[in-house]
Amino acid sequence: MKLIESAKEYSDVAVVVLSRKAGEGHNDIPMDVSKAAYDNNSDAYDDFPEGEHYLQLSQTEKDMVDMVCDNFDDVIVIYNGANQFELGFTDEYPQIKSVVWCPGTGNVGFNALGKVFSGEVNPSGKTPDTFIYDMTTAPWWNNGEKIEYTNLADMAVEGMNAGSPQVYAPAFTNYVEGIYVGYKYYETAAQEGFIDYDKTVQYPFGYGLSYTEFEQKMGELEEKDGQISVDVEVTNTGDVAGKDVVEVYYNPPYTNGGIEKASANLIEFAKTDLLQPGDSQTVTVTFDVEDMASYDENDAEAYVLEKGDYVISINRDSHTVLDQKTYTVDDTVVYAGENKRASDDTAAVNVFEDAKGDITYLSRADHFANYEEATAAPASVELGEPYVSEYHLNSNFDKTTYLNDEDVMPTTGADNGLTLADMRDADYDDPRWEKLLDQLTVDEMANMIAMAGYQTAAMDSVGKVATLDFDGPAAINNNFTGVGSIGFPIEVVIASTWNKELAQTWGECMGKISQEMAAEGWYAPGMNTHRTAFGARNYEYFSEDGVLAGNMGANAVEGARKYGVYSYIKHFALYEGNAKMVSIWSNEQAIREIYLKPFEVSVKQGGANAVMVSWSFLGDKWTGECSNLMNTVLRDEWGFRGMALTDFFRNNGHGFMNADAALANGVDAMLSTFNGEENNVANPEHPTSVLQMRNACKNVMYTVVSSWAYDGEHEETGMENWKKAGIGIDIVVALLAVGMEVLIIKGYKKRKNAE
Repeated sequence: MKLIESAKEYSDVAVVVLSRKAGEGHNDIPMDVSKAAYDNNSDAYDDFPEGEHYLQLSQTEKDMVDMVCDNFDDVIVIYNGANQFELGFTDEYPQIKSVVWCPGTGNVGFNALGKVFSGEVNPSGKTPDTFIYDMTTAPWWNNGEKIEYTNLADMAVEGMNAGSPQVYAPAFTNYVEGIYVGYKYYETAAQEGFIDYDKTVQYPFGYGLSYTEFEQKMGELEEKDGQISVDVEVTNTGDVAGKDVVEVYYNPPYTNGGIEKASANLIEFAKTDLLQPGDSQTVTVTFDVEDMASYDENDAEAYVLEKGDYVISINRDSHTVLDQKTYTVDDTVVYAGENKRASDDTAAVNVFEDAKGDITYLSRADHFANYEEATAAPASVELGEPYVSEYHLNSNFDKTTYLNDEDVMPTTGADNGLTLADMRDADYDDPRWEKLLDQLTVDEMANMIAMAGYQTAAMDSVGKVATLDFDGPAAINNNFTGVGSIGFPIEVVIASTWNKELAQTWGECMGKISQEMAAEGWYAPGMNTHRTAFGARNYEYFSEDGVLAGNMGANAVEGARKYGVYSYIKHFALYEGNAKMVSIWSNEQAIREIYLKPFEVSVKQGGANAVMVSWSFLGDKWTGECSNLMNTVLRDEWGFRGMALTDFFRNNGHGFMNADAALANGVDAMLSTFNGEENNVANPEHPTSVLQMRNACKNVMYTVVSSWAYDGEHEETGMENWKKAGIGIDIVVALLAVGMEVLIIKGYKKRKNAE
């Protein structure tokens, strides 16, 4: 107790820090820690008794909180972890006055924490995810972990994980909750009277405290050219300067048993400038009417904007409505055929029926009447027909599957006098591409495709220079030399700022660093969805919401592109952890509205021209072998132009990736650093293979020629010292700016009751 007495002499305020770690190379976060290997803190008790998970207090932590609260009347709890945590205990101790959520803030972000405590800096962050009291009550709980197929155990593959041998077996996860992910479930279930919201949700999506108060006044809705605009006047009514976030949601008309719809859907947001006490700012928020359409997979098989009243609201968070207006759609609009959405190149149609499986999905019908059936643990752990007959890994894949003997060998090795530099700013459909591609040799194409790990290879026949690609979302690292850069805040922190301009600045910093390190490509940002709190790689993805994540990603991509750096948005798609060979079963509506949404926004708004493909299986097939994902949706519907790269390949494609399946279905290059059987096409002299390699090389070159390697100003890879110093100053300022937008979340219940 000497330590406690010494601390009490130093200050009458105690700070309790709780941390949780996860990351790439680890297994996913354990939902029952007793079944995992961990260091127990005592011989007298188990830190985590059977059935307790990693995102709740351990027994040692409970004892620590008791001890601190017994000795201090003013306690601050800091949670340092990227994944949501069960923080209900903070409501039980009157001594706990504040809770601060500080996920990974990078090299210098924590330097701002003391200024936040002292009031010198006023925090303005908002939660990118929903914090609930009891995760075992979440609709995903019984389907949160991968489960190995018992009838495919003999197809297990030996591999490596974090430098240690590991066996990977075919497995699956059922996304049974459909579109009701995160706040979209909790807000809808509350409206349907299915849950007691106050006893279920502790901190809503989009929630955060400030040292000042704000008032928001909503203007009238104005429609023009398929867009709705609304002015929101934000006034600082408190005593200190601060920033606020305007959150705009819509609640669509819902017919019982009809198209599934959530009652709360973020559609746009904006952050104010720093407002002094008494100052006001009018923020204009604009969004497309078509963005309120829902995907009808059962009848129209298209996006549908149903007739009726759409309630447009400005919210303090996903649950707290400040003001609202009504927008009425007089006649139902079906976006099919020629009447496509304005943002699409071609109209969306059902293409993911094979990923639905024989699964019951959660429905809002009759007040979530099928909840118990839909959210139950899987009744079967065997892969059934027809899927099991079609399931394959590399060990049983016929590499002639996609060859077509009617294909005609294209021209190779021609002397047409073109170079890749000639195609700078050329349209993807420019006829000169065909002349340029005719110059390529088979060996050049095969080498560039097979050896695309952290690089794209030089191709002398067209004057293509070699380029470098570096990892990752929070820092630029050279995987060849081990040289790294300053650590940035993780994507969860970027999302918590709800600041598009800051996200773009982050992308700009990554672009600057990439130039300094002579890299043209950036393996980031991560765009997957926080489906559950237990994804080990949630830290490198933004949010549970596709609009928030998509806007953050789009701005980061745009920022990096200002410096000629192309961003590989990843991991495309339906990937949430460290899973390999895991079949994801989901319905078409959820795939499109939830899991593809962040990628869609990054492509359409951010202009992303590179993607990294996930290790997931979509149904019974690896995502890289899913042409409907890689071609029909990504390229044909969204209008993506550029390259698609596998995730890390190793020497055997982890047992399920191979160049023949990839090239035939829209993947262009293998993230491999050494030659092997699987990263090379098996029949490089066959016309089909050459045509596929030719198309892949076009996609790679189309991306590369847009980079700083071809801007005519970077003939040398080095930079003058004064430029490096300037970049360093800019980046530290950006890091501190993000750090100052930390989240204070304690006090929601008191404030809510006061309102």
